[in-house]
Amino acid sequence: MLGLDKKDATLLIVVAVLTLCAPFILNPFPTDSAMAQFNAGYPDLMQRFIIFGIFAIGYNILFGLTGYLSFGHAAFLGVGSYSAVWIFKLFSYNVLPAIGLSVVVAAIFSLFIGFVSLRRSGIYFSILTLAFAQMSFALAYSVLSNPKFNLTNGETGLQVYADDPQWFHRDSLPDLPHLFGLSMRSTYTLDVGAWSFDFNAGYYLCAVIMMVVFYLAIRIFRSPFGMMLRAVKSNQQRMNYTGLNTRPYTLAAFVISGMYAGLAGGLMAAMDPLAGAERMQWTASGEVVLMTILGGTGTLIGPILGAGFIKYFENIFSKINDTVLHEWFALLPDGIEDFMVFIVHPFIGKGWHLTLGLLFMLVVIFLPGGLVEGGQRLSRLLKRRGTKAKPEDSEHRPEEKPHVAE
Repeated sequence: MLGLDKKDATLLIVVAVLTLCAPFILNPFPTDSAMAQFNAGYPDLMQRFIIFGIFAIGYNILFGLTGYLSFGHAAFLGVGSYSAVWIFKLFSYNVLPAIGLSVVVAAIFSLFIGFVSLRRSGIYFSILTLAFAQMSFALAYSVLSNPKFNLTNGETGLQVYADDPQWFHRDSLPDLPHLFGLSMRSTYTLDVGAWSFDFNAGYYLCAVIMMVVFYLAIRIFRSPFGMMLRAVKSNQQRMNYTGLNTRPYTLAAFVISGMYAGLAGGLMAAMDPLAGAERMQWTASGEVVLMTILGGTGTLIGPILGAGFIKYFENIFSKINDTVLHEWFALLPDGIEDFMVFIVHPFIGKGWHLTLGLLFMLVVIFLPGGLVEGGQRLSRLLKRRGTKAKPEDSEHRPEEKPHVAE
């Protein structure tokens, strides 16, 4: 199917089904129940799952295949966002031109940074990309916010104002990002008993785009180009000794990865027409590194799982406060209840990073292959148990003949 073997086609179908059915899967608890705070099926969070999944898929093409660890990929995310918002300001709110320009500008920007940074490898490459990202952040935060040529609007962030030209915008179209008139914030709510499910236009646009770029990532992984990138990761020095120039391959991987990041930045602006310098900060670059490692470096679905895992913790665990904890432990005696709240408090709310850090340590120590390796181990364990549970039918087993030496 689509040039994929059976295993990859099955993986693509699984990702497609999970993505399209996310409003149901992410809202397992009734709306009015105490567990409803763990539901993640609201549009804003689902969009973040998809957008950062795209970001991590692209980063994995560079880091997972070549082993080049970039600490500056947030620069391309920010450039993509700024490009998309400028399309909104100058032309119209249609998201397709905005997304297209964000990919093109990110490709050009990543070509320049990659051409310079890939002259070095290892930690030197990582430091160079971090330096470029921080320079980009400084430019966006201060230099390019100069009133003479205000390209980024500094710390306030770039946004669309009523007096912006928007030359191709018509009054009949919504004053929000849209796809040929369909607002990205258009949401249909389905109430089924005690459950409520939201189907958002912006989410499904992101979902379709993610399935397309995931398919492209599979083709890259299985192509001769992908095999060359794996060879670079395995032993680049040996390849250089054979006379093969690896620079074009690594630069191509860097640019493709930057285009994915620019696409994610464009989608972020399409869902919320605002671009800020904070998207280019080193913390955003570090976040995508965590997503990729946590999910499984070099795997296809791992970065998506890692992105979903981190964004879930960021948005769900960070909302839990002491009031919620007291409700959880209300059945305990007062002294024990207060003690349990005191113990759990540092790991939730503003301290959710502590929980994430501990989980990340456990994954790195016990599951070097990330969540994907954990799923594989669990699958093998269940298969072994299933095999042991099958009764051995000795009556139908053929009798073994004694071996006669010839």
